Formats: sequence, structure tokens, C-alpha cells
Amino acid sequence: MYRRCVFLVLSFLLALSVTGCGGLRYNVVLPEARGFHPGRIVVLPVGVGSYAEAQGIIDQAVVDALIEKEWFSRVVSADTLMKQPGTNQELRDAVTAYLEKLEKLNYSDPELSRKIGGISQADALLIVSLDYWNYIKEGDTKVAKVGLGIRMADAATGKLVWEARHIRAEKYLVIRPGLPDVAKSLTKEMARYMPR
Repeated sequence: MYRRCVFLVLSFLLALSVTGCGGLRYNVVLPEARGFHPGRIVVLPVGVGSYAEAQGIIDQAVVDALIEKEWFSRVVSADTLMKQPGTNQELRDAVTAYLEKLEKLNYSDPELSRKIGGISQADALLIVSLDYWNYIKEGDTKVAKVGLGIRMADAATGKLVWEARHIRAEKYLVIRPGLPDVAKSLTKEMARYMPR
């Protein structure tokens, strides 16, 4: 009986330690997320930094991953939003000003987020930044590497409700995995942790 109890306790502790190894590099659900269940979301233009070749591609990969999850009744890319008939300069200016304030001041402007949410008919804004987008060699191993930072804001209040950062590195020998596919897999993985 004693051996059986020790075996069960050790098995439980081992299982607990193994399950604790997964997850994202950085993941914070803020208190403002309590009771926040967005049905419609708009993905703002992705900040690609020095990876200009990813412009537009990464935006679509993120949108596709969210659509496949089927958690939101409506997922809109910024590109789609800006190309809709009747979209005006006011929306473009609001998106640009919002992203600049968020990047430079770390301030999610509630007035601008309400304006963007109202025009796009979205409950939440998704702000994505690209940290890695390249093929590299780590020792003798070839790797396709994509890293993302994602923030979600409540469009009505401007409050940030979720932030996460993660990297996905897929090893390959001969055939390179497409970076958009790696980004889509990474977004799906990260989306499991977002408020819904």
C-alpha cells in the first residue's frame, strides 16, 4: 500500500511538471479581460520592423489563423477594412495615430480605439508585431523562424486585455517550410490563450 501511494504521488508530480513545460514565452491576461468576450475583431496593420518582405503576408496569415479557429463571428484585416467602399481618411488617420501612441507611449487611446471599433464594427482590436521572420542555421540545423508579439484591446474602452509573445522555429533538411505557414501555426498556438 505504501509503495502504491508513493508511486501515485510521484506519477502525479511528474505529470504536473511535464504539463507545466508548455505554453508561451510571455502571456498575460490582464484583469480588464474579466467578462470580455469579443465576437468581432479587427487585425490592425502588422508592425513588421526590418522584415519588409513580410508586409501584407503576415497580416493575412494572422487573419487566416483566426478565421480557422472559428471563435469570432467576424475577423477583418486592416487591408480589407481600408479597401471597403466608404472608408475615409479619418479611419486611416485614427489607425495610424493609435498605433503610433501604442508603440511610442505604450498608451492605448480609448477615443481612437472607439473610433476604429465603431467604423470597423469590431469589439476588439488585435495589434501584432513581427519579431522574427527568417531562415537561419543553428549549428548544423536549418530553421524557419517566426516570432510574434500580440496585444488585444477592448475597442469600446481602449483597455489592453491580453498580451503575448512567442517564437516558433521549424527545423528542416531540404524543403523549406513557408514562413507564412509557420506564422499561421504560431498564431493558432497563441490564439489558444487569448480571451474569447
